[in-house]
Amino acid sequence: MVDERATAAMRIAAVIWCVVLVFGAGPSLAASPDVKVDQVGYLPNEPKLAMVTSGAVSSGAARAPFVVRRGSDDAVVFSGVLGGAQDDADHSGDVVRWANFTKLKERGTFYLQVEGVGTSHPFVIADNTYRRTFYTVMRSFYGQRCGTAVDLGPTRPAYSHPACHTADGVFHLCSAGRSGTRAATRGWHDAGDYGKYVVNSGITTGTLLLAYERYADRLKAVSLDVPESGDGTPDVLDEIRWNLDWMLAMQDEDGGVFHKLTRESFSGFVMPQDDHAARFLVGTGGSPFKGSCATADFAAVMAIAARVYQPFDAGFAATCRSAAERAWTWLTARPNVTYDNNCGIVTGAYGDADCSDERLWAAAELFRTTGRGRYGSFFAARYGAYSPTVRPEWPQGWQNVQNLAMWSYQASPGARPAVRDVIRRDTVAAADAIVERSQSNPYRHSIRPEEYVWGSSGMVANYAVLLLVANDVEAAPRYVHTALDNLHYLFGRNAHGVSFVTGVGASSVRHPHHRPSAGDGVAAPWPGLVIGGPNRYDDDGSGLDDLPATPPMRRWVDETASYASNENAINWNAPLVYALASTLPGDLP
Repeated sequence: MVDERATAAMRIAAVIWCVVLVFGAGPSLAASPDVKVDQVGYLPNEPKLAMVTSGAVSSGAARAPFVVRRGSDDAVVFSGVLGGAQDDADHSGDVVRWANFTKLKERGTFYLQVEGVGTSHPFVIADNTYRRTFYTVMRSFYGQRCGTAVDLGPTRPAYSHPACHTADGVFHLCSAGRSGTRAATRGWHDAGDYGKYVVNSGITTGTLLLAYERYADRLKAVSLDVPESGDGTPDVLDEIRWNLDWMLAMQDEDGGVFHKLTRESFSGFVMPQDDHAARFLVGTGGSPFKGSCATADFAAVMAIAARVYQPFDAGFAATCRSAAERAWTWLTARPNVTYDNNCGIVTGAYGDADCSDERLWAAAELFRTTGRGRYGSFFAARYGAYSPTVRPEWPQGWQNVQNLAMWSYQASPGARPAVRDVIRRDTVAAADAIVERSQSNPYRHSIRPEEYVWGSSGMVANYAVLLLVANDVEAAPRYVHTALDNLHYLFGRNAHGVSFVTGVGASSVRHPHHRPSAGDGVAAPWPGLVIGGPNRYDDDGSGLDDLPATPPMRRWVDETASYASNENAINWNAPLVYALASTLPGDLP
């Protein structure tokens, strides 16, 4: 269960903070956008930095003083001076000074005050700082459920809707090559729209399952307050299974997997129960009508599920393993049947011209699950096409699952020692390069200027995953510290001073490109959604179009219309879940 005592203490501290602000017993200045902190907080024994960007202090030679005050009584618990000015021309255009309060170990709720600038938003220092945030971010998948009623009460009672999209899916004759219907009502709405896409479900569900597999000791007892809570299976796995059941429904009798289940075009901004248009099982538009990337992603995910669910539901685990092996058989005869929108379908494409990395991931997971030599031999014969096996740029994502393939193989008991050593060495080298790059960045995050693309927030989270895997391979505090720096960026320590996760932090995204958030009549958006973040390359008809291409971190607007910078997506939530899982204390229920 969630640590209710810690949660209650945090709530009391938050109330005290609000009273202080309202009645003026504390700081005379409201939170300044120029004092940027992780609005969730910091772990006691990890580095603690705030970024200050006010022209009053950032350009001067003098080092302005700052203090950290306790939220409950405004007492000064730490004092220091800002560090030297750093020019962040390539990312934000800001001149940044750091307030370093790493030596502060006291637990509680605090705020930072900078002379001549103002105060920060409140933040927590605690051993379980991110526990409630993990709950919120992971529980957002329940909020994205399709085919059922959803109610985020008791913790978020304003967010609910009746059952949606309960009709059977219709085979899209032109693209799927057949008529008829199929029950495929579960799964998660992919993003701000109501489509369901196997490829994106692949990277999402795979990342979540791998997070559980790695951190089972921390996640197995976490309550998410979902309908299945208390059924003997960990809530995290109950939630993931909702999507696995839908993915299983997308597999054809011959083992191949259809690409997606969507309308022919996107719906308006209506609630999901009011979206009544036919939903189609969509294929590639020509024989064999199933796609290799979707089928390979499916095989990898089902192979992981076969391992993870074995202790809880052996029958379901066997179903997943069988489905994965049937998908592999289909793939061996059809290695690169690619997909792009066709036959009048204009919903998310998730098209990929090269399915070789997806097949490598499928082979690695099947080898890790079954130990069968044919899967290991396939991987060993082909992994060398990727050199280095793990790179320090463009981390794993729906179109690039190379890293997941490498890490699963090197974790397999039967892996060839020479291959395992190559992957371990490349992972560590990539992590070292990422650490060096991040430490030279005034905002201390890992993405490069050219990586402010659609879903840059998800890229930041995926860099955190890479660093955490590197720490598993070769433990080094710098990997963990840099992974946490990426969390700090997402939770408010960025040029905008805004948390890019809805409902998390005192100043977070308010207007995501998310249909339930826009259509439910509630002012605040559905909680726990990671939005895409700064995007230097794309326009979308919103205020984003008025911003110049550089500096790239500035190209974000908090507008519902901005699908290029402010839409949510499940594949961005998943790596954040993984990273947050790493922070949870292992000894708390």
